[in-house]
Amino acid sequence: MKASMKFLRIAPRKVRLVADMIRGKNVEEALNILQFTTKSSAKPMAKLVKSAVANADQKGGVNVDKLYIADLQVDGGPVVKRFMPRAMGRASPILHRTSHVTVELNQRA
Repeated sequence: MKASMKFLRIAPRKVRLVADMIRGKNVEEALNILQFTTKSSAKPMAKLVKSAVANADQKGGVNVDKLYIADLQVDGGPVVKRFMPRAMGRASPILHRTSHVTVELNQRA
């Protein structure tokens, strides 16, 4: 039971902070943690976990209450590059980083 979210407009380094909090947890516990986390990536992560649960439920033959987050990967996506004008005619790069997040759920025995 997998779900993925691509081109999330939050840097992977920031998303990994939230991902580390819920990796290996039960789905219900993970959603509770995400609900009370103030990081901006918490809402998209909660949506992703709910999507993975819906995928598992749709597949059938799975007890949704026994699901846990088996694998959660945060990879870097494409980087949008811009330039910011600076003093004395110079310019410095601005990198808008994106993330690709994949979650995999398994059922506890």
